[in-house]
Amino acid sequence: MTWDWTFVAEITPFLLQGLVVTVKVTLVASLFAMIVGLVFAIAKMSRNAFVRWLAIATSEGIRRTPLLIQLYLLFYVLPDLGFVLSPFVAGVIGLGLHYGTYISEVYRAGIINVPAGQWEAAKACNLTPRQTWTQIVLPQAIPPIIPPLGNYVIAMFKETPILSAITVLDVMGQALAQANYNYRYIEPITLVACAFLVVSLCSAAAIRALEYQLRR
Repeated sequence: MTWDWTFVAEITPFLLQGLVVTVKVTLVASLFAMIVGLVFAIAKMSRNAFVRWLAIATSEGIRRTPLLIQLYLLFYVLPDLGFVLSPFVAGVIGLGLHYGTYISEVYRAGIINVPAGQWEAAKACNLTPRQTWTQIVLPQAIPPIIPPLGNYVIAMFKETPILSAITVLDVMGQALAQANYNYRYIEPITLVACAFLVVSLCSAAAIRALEYQLRR
C-alpha cells in the first residue's frame, strides 16, 4: 500500500480536531490530578490515623489497577448505578485520579524536603495549620517539584489514546474512525504518531527551560 497524500489532506482536519480534544483532556486532567495529588499527599501525612490509612489504601488501590479498567468502571459501570458521565468527563476523571496518586508522591517528597525549622517557626509564630500550609510549606515545596510534575503531564498526554476505548474522539479516536471507514491505516496512524512526537518534544523542551529558570 502506497502513501496517499490526497487521503492525508482529507483526514488532516479531523485529526486536528482530535488533537485539540486531546490537548483539552490533558490540560483539564492535569489540573484535576494536581489537586487530587495534593489532597492525597496532605491526607497521607495527617496525624489522624484513619485519614492517613484511608488515603494510603485508596491511593494504592488506584495505582495497582489498570487505567483502562478504571475508565470502563467510570463510563460503563457507573450508569448502571445511576451516574452517567460523558466520555470527556469520564476520561478527565479517570486520568486525573490515576495520575493524581502518582503526583501525590511527588508532592509528598517536596513537603518532606521543607526544613523542619520552617514548621517550628510557623508554630512559634502561632500560625494556624492553614496558614502554615499555604504561606510557609507549599510555597517552598512546589517550585522544586515543577519539573517532575511536567513529566507526568507529558506522560498523561501520551496516555490519552486509551480514551478511544470509551468513545472519546481525541486524535487517536479520530484516526481510528477514519482508518476504519476508509480501510486505510498507514496514513492516520503515522500522522498520529508524528503529532504525539512533536507535541511531546516541544513540551519536554519547555519543561527543561522552566527547570533551568528555576535553578537560576
